Amino acid sequence: MIEYRSIGKTFADGTEAVGDFSLVLPSRTTTVFVGSSGCGKTTLLRMVNRMVDPSHGQVLIDDVDIATRNKVELRRSIGYVMQHAGLLPHRTVIDNIGTVLRLNGVSKDEARERSLAILPTVGLSEKQADRYPSQLSGGQQQRIGVARGLVTDPNILLMDEPFGAVDPIVRDELQQELLRLQRELDKTIVFVTHDIEEAFLLGDQVVILRTGGKIAQVGTPADIIAHPADDFVRSFVGLDKGARTLHVEERDGVSVVVDGTGKATGVLES
Repeated sequence: MIEYRSIGKTFADGTEAVGDFSLVLPSRTTTVFVGSSGCGKTTLLRMVNRMVDPSHGQVLIDDVDIATRNKVELRRSIGYVMQHAGLLPHRTVIDNIGTVLRLNGVSKDEARERSLAILPTVGLSEKQADRYPSQLSGGQQQRIGVARGLVTDPNILLMDEPFGAVDPIVRDELQQELLRLQRELDKTIVFVTHDIEEAFLLGDQVVILRTGGKIAQVGTPADIIAHPADDFVRSFVGLDKGARTLHVEERDGVSVVVDGTGKATGVLES
């Protein structure tokens, strides 16, 4: 379990990224922080592995204040996946995946063995093992980034807009892969995105943020759609445009689901 207790962060230039934020992120679920640029979502995520230290308040993991833990050891115990994968261009795929293992003192042979074993988990084969990042597609690079985050078998996986730099088709594939991984691996995932559709697809708990890390609403996707907290949330999730107000129309004997704008969104099966 991750808990934020009255966390705030003001940077050296006076910018207040997060004012006063408190929330519990349940274990073995995916919590998604979603909001526009400047809402503090990435700052909140990076506080979990102390890439950013708070100006005030506490972050606790399983009731332990992470300020009492060594930064390096903490970071190496938590998986981290970023937007552009962050692969080292001069190192092979397998060496990129095994980076944290090697930093943790694992032998080169064991690191290679464990890195090879994780490849099928992220939908890749050993054929890619000795290639370099420049020889991979954007989607493959992101899979390698996920593999590197998972290879140490961390309890917590932080994902900072990991699918934002790939095309829509690849993004959909990666989202489905993440859903599969969560079903199989049962991690505590903290995911950051600006895309409400992605948030609703991936999140067990969705946190909609205003500027300064202020919580607009927290809940399951269904709860937020059914009971938006205010007009800001209604607008953010698209309820004000009719995109989520659905009804069924019969068209040539087929029950078609249509949104409030008249756009067909699917077929209703009996």
